[in-house]
Parts: sequence; C-alpha cells; structure tokens
Amino acid sequence: MLELRQLRYFVAVAETEHIGNAADRLGISQSPLSRQIQQLESRLGLVLFERSKQRIFLTREGKAFLQEARRLLMQAANVEQHARRIGKGETGYISIGYVEGALHAGVLRHSLRRFQAMHPQIRIRLSRLRSQAQIEALLQGDIDVGHVYNIAYANSNIASRLVLNEPFVLAMPENHPFATGKRAIKPAQLDGQAFIALPRNMNEAAHRQFIDGCEAAGFAPDIRYEAAEPSTVLELVSAGLGMALVQASLKDTAPQGVAFRPLGFFRQRLRIFMVRRANRDTTAVSAYEAAMK
Repeated sequence: MLELRQLRYFVAVAETEHIGNAADRLGISQSPLSRQIQQLESRLGLVLFERSKQRIFLTREGKAFLQEARRLLMQAANVEQHARRIGKGETGYISIGYVEGALHAGVLRHSLRRFQAMHPQIRIRLSRLRSQAQIEALLQGDIDVGHVYNIAYANSNIASRLVLNEPFVLAMPENHPFATGKRAIKPAQLDGQAFIALPRNMNEAAHRQFIDGCEAAGFAPDIRYEAAEPSTVLELVSAGLGMALVQASLKDTAPQGVAFRPLGFFRQRLRIFMVRRANRDTTAVSAYEAAMK
C-alpha cells in the first residue's frame, strides 16, 4: 500500500526539482526525504527522477505518476474534510421514524424545518411506523430517532422526551345541534350518539384506551364506524355519519362541514415522545434533538 506521506514527499520534490528545497517546504531533513523517495521508487518498480549534481528531473514515468499522486492526495483531503463535516454534524444522513399524530400536530414539520435550516447538507430518511415498531427499529439501528405515542415498549437502552401533549376535541357535522350550542357539552348528552373510532383489530390497546377514556368521562360511545386514518375519520364526520374524538391540531386541516367543540371532562390527551438510543448519541441525532427545542 502506498503511503500518503510518501506521495506528499514525491509531489514536493517533483514541484521543486530539488531535494533541499523540498525538504525545507516539508520541514524535514534531506536524508530521510531521499530515503523515502528511493523507497517509493523501489515499491513502484519505477525510476521517477533523473538525478544530476545540481537538480533532479522527473522522468516520463515520473510525470505520469505525478498526476496520479496529486489526484490521490486531493481525494484523501476530500475524505478527511468530509469526515470532519460528519463529526461536526454538517453532513451525512439521519433516519427518522414517526407516528401519524406527529405529522398532524406539526411536530415533524417544525423540527425538520429548523433542522434543515441549521444542517442543510444532512439527508433525511423518514419512515412511518407504529410506536412499538419504532422502538424495535431503534434498538436494531434501523432508525436514529423516533416519534411515538407510547413508551411502554421502551427499556433502559432508550432515552425519551415528551414533545407534544395536546387535548382531544369532539368533531361533529357542522349541522349537528351540539355544533352551535353555547353551553358546555355534558357527558350524558353523548350517550346514544353515533361515533367513529379506530379499528379494534388495528390497535387493540389504543381502542381499549379510547373506550376506557370515554367511560371515565361518564359516557359510553356508540361506535357505528371504524376508520384507521384521521383524514378518513373527518371525511365520515363531514358526511354526517357520526362524531369522533380527535387530536386538537386536526382542526387546522379538517374538511368543510366539520365543527369542533372542546370537552373539558375528557381527560385523555395525545402525547408524543421523541425517542433515541440512550447509548448512541450521534452528532446528527444531537443536532435534530436541538432543533426540537
């Protein structure tokens, strides 16, 4: 293997055509410089210089090798510079997982905007995954950062931070009697009302949590329809097919025909946590975490 040091020595001698001047430029003595040039010629099996008492000159082979040596040194410098930029968090890539709620609440949008403004050279790969799948992906190194609803799946190898804590609101057709009422809605008024909810077979735990939250608030929802996507839920509400409890930030993107009312008695909140590996705090991950503050 060629040594970069020998290549730098060779280029200096080739450009000065003088061992003494090259040694001065490199800050070394003439004897070790001469030995390094001789060792390089021996390793390559080439005569790189024609030598005289006053000066030395590149041979034809030496001139050809000079071009390659300069190219290799430039590549090495670029590699070093790139590595330093990675170390400073100025380049590279980061893989980010997220749940849909982080997208609707603007958590992902705002953090990515700030992150890219500070580190425009870092590429981003996004993966929409359920909370448990993100924890598994973090532990396996498939993603660097996650945004999850539930950290019950986490362990001591996962660090977490709460980044969103917003209430649920009641979404209903805009022509519903409750839509324009000035008085606060009471739990008993929701008994017998048609509701749209998350499918039980999609996420049993989340479905059960929704039912428990309603019961704790003092009413039992009459679930007539199930839909997995919040946008689909709101479209069904807009069509007059029922009510739904949705995260408050969905009000900003709701279709026409949907009204929202707060429910002070409903205590459940939508919480989203940013998660990362506790024992691997890379520069890119630290930069992204800083962008979320």
